[in-house]
Amino acid sequence: MTVAGKIESTIAVPEGVHVSMKDSTIRVKGPKGELSRNFTHPTVSVVAEKDSVVVGCEYPNIREKAMVGTFCAHVRNMIRGVTEGYTYTLKIVFSHFPMKAAVKGNKIEISNYMGGHSLRYADIISGCKVKISGSDVTVEGCDIEAVGQTSANLERATSRRGFDKRVFQDGIYIVHKSHKVKE
Repeated sequence: MTVAGKIESTIAVPEGVHVSMKDSTIRVKGPKGELSRNFTHPTVSVVAEKDSVVVGCEYPNIREKAMVGTFCAHVRNMIRGVTEGYTYTLKIVFSHFPMKAAVKGNKIEISNYMGGHSLRYADIISGCKVKISGSDVTVEGCDIEAVGQTSANLERATSRRGFDKRVFQDGIYIVHKSHKVKE
C-alpha cells in the first residue's frame, strides 16, 4: 500500500505460528521448527505485531521499494517453512556405470560417477534432512535457502566439464520443488 510518500506491506501470521522480534532479528516458531533472520536496513523498518508483520519505508526510492518486497518475501518464506516445510526431489541418472549415493554425517558421498574411482562429496546444510531411496533423493527442511543450497550442492557435485551434456547425461538433477506447484 502506498500513501503519499510511504510504502507499507502487511503479512498475516497464521494460527500456531509465533513471531517475535529482538533488535532487528525476527524469530518465527511453528510446528515444523524455528527460524530466525536479521533484517537490518537503514531506511526500511520491520515491526512484528501479535498477528502480523509490517514492513515499511517512508519516502522510498526504487531500491528501497525493492527491499520492502524482498523483506516481505523472506518473512512469507519463513512462515511457510515453519508451517508446511520445503521438499526438493532429485533424481540420480546414469546410463552405463551405476552411480551410488549415501549420506555420511553432514555430507553426501557419491561413488562410481561415470565409472570414476574417486569419491565426490556434497555438503548438507544444517537444518536439512536427506533421504536416499534407490534413484530418488529427497531433501527436506523448514529453511528454503538451506534446502535449495543442499540440492544445488548435489547437482554441482556431479557436474563435469569437457563432456557434451546432451550425450553424457549422468548426474543428480532437481526434478521437483514443493513450493512450485503446477496448476
